[in-house]
Amino acid sequence: MKKHNFSAGPCILPQQVFKEASSSLLNFNNLDLSLIEISHRSADFVAVMDEAISLVKETLNVPSEYSVLFLQGGASMEFLMVAYNLMKTNGKAAYLDTGAWSSKAIKEAKLFGDTQVVGSSKIKNYSYIPKGYSIPTDANYFHCTSNNTIFGTQMKSFPSTEVNVVCDMSSDIFSRKINVSDFDLIYAGAQKNLGPAGTTLVIVKDEILGHTGREIPTMLDYRTHISKESMFNTPPVFPIYVSMLTLRWLKENGGIEWIEKRNNQKADLLYNFIDSSSIFEGSAAFEDRSTMNATFLLTDNSLESEFNKMCLEGGINGLKGHRSVGGYRASMYNAMPLESVQVLVDIMKELERKG
Repeated sequence: MKKHNFSAGPCILPQQVFKEASSSLLNFNNLDLSLIEISHRSADFVAVMDEAISLVKETLNVPSEYSVLFLQGGASMEFLMVAYNLMKTNGKAAYLDTGAWSSKAIKEAKLFGDTQVVGSSKIKNYSYIPKGYSIPTDANYFHCTSNNTIFGTQMKSFPSTEVNVVCDMSSDIFSRKINVSDFDLIYAGAQKNLGPAGTTLVIVKDEILGHTGREIPTMLDYRTHISKESMFNTPPVFPIYVSMLTLRWLKENGGIEWIEKRNNQKADLLYNFIDSSSIFEGSAAFEDRSTMNATFLLTDNSLESEFNKMCLEGGINGLKGHRSVGGYRASMYNAMPLESVQVLVDIMKELERKG
């Protein structure tokens, strides 16, 4: 029996994507060759790359003045590349500190210049999204993280500013409607809503590049990858192919409008029970709760062993919370079916009934 996978990542993907992807490893496009052994310069794989980029543009309605890239190194590489490509010599950057990943991005940016933290929720263990902060008008860019997997918080709106806006959307990309033109650079590791670990999606407004006044190593310069259409070096062919399949799945089912509605249904189902429960409580601020990662605690820790046992017997996987928060974390990415969330809620209800 397939388990109900609430893992924070690498995570669940659509079953039809798994099936198509596995077939490609044995015989891709009836070539009698595996996807991972054909040339990345071949017409067969170039078609994959072209379709993947086209589907990103179509799904998110990406304006023509933006480039779409599939790179390597995960979001962690982007922490470095963003600062390298956007912070001017003797420049300044503004960062919103909302959790572990934004903290790591801040650490990298400090290597390049004046990095100002304009808001932070660290004092309350990142249980909320900071509000009312000001972005310096002379900053080269403002950086934020849209969704925080560890702490279960999510930005429900983004600041309006004349400063370039950069957003790490690794854990909620393609989960809800966004206006790409509100951002100047978006990046996202694939392994939440898009594909397996190994590729990173970057959407960047072309005109913001090339103004730092510094030499950028070839591999770390976004312009290199734009000019070579993500093919400067051998791309991670399998993660890109799976990402393409996932985007096809999303399009076939109704796109962003469809998935946002479904994601809200899943989140509402779980949060509504938590809010009505006498033995469970949420750990993130109500107004900042993530639709992707619901974090919650037992009010009576003596029930933990029984709950864990019930989850194991019910086929629930990956529910344990991060050590920074404790408790539990239900990651409900795009491919998570509503039925799996219902199974979890039913187990939680049964535990409460027993108690």
